Amino acid sequence: MLACSASAAFGAVLVFSFGIWPESLTLLLVAMGIDYVTGITAALKEKRLNSSVGSWGLARKGLMLLVIMLAHRVDIVMELDNIAMGGAIYFYLANELISVTENLGRIGLPMPDRLRQLIEVLKNKK
Repeated sequence: MLACSASAAFGAVLVFSFGIWPESLTLLLVAMGIDYVTGITAALKEKRLNSSVGSWGLARKGLMLLVIMLAHRVDIVMELDNIAMGGAIYFYLANELISVTENLGRIGLPMPDRLRQLIEVLKNKK
């Protein structure tokens, strides 16, 4: 009974925070997880694993989710159709995908030259 109540409360908090759960948010969470794992793997390979750097990475991801929650609430107040939330999700998703690709390069996985060039262009536009 306690487990049912806890999961209902957790679900209520999620719906309040993010509204109807879009698939793009799921993709962002998957990308965040992959980015974290590939970052740790790259740091291990380079013998530069640092717990404070890893903690900061997790904190950044948490702050990204807070911005997305805020964007969702802005959508509600401004009566927008998930425009702010969607924009925030896709902004952070692009950032995560660039980071994953950089991590894979640090690990030494082969990558097409065209993809490397695209990442450099995107990094320079930040």
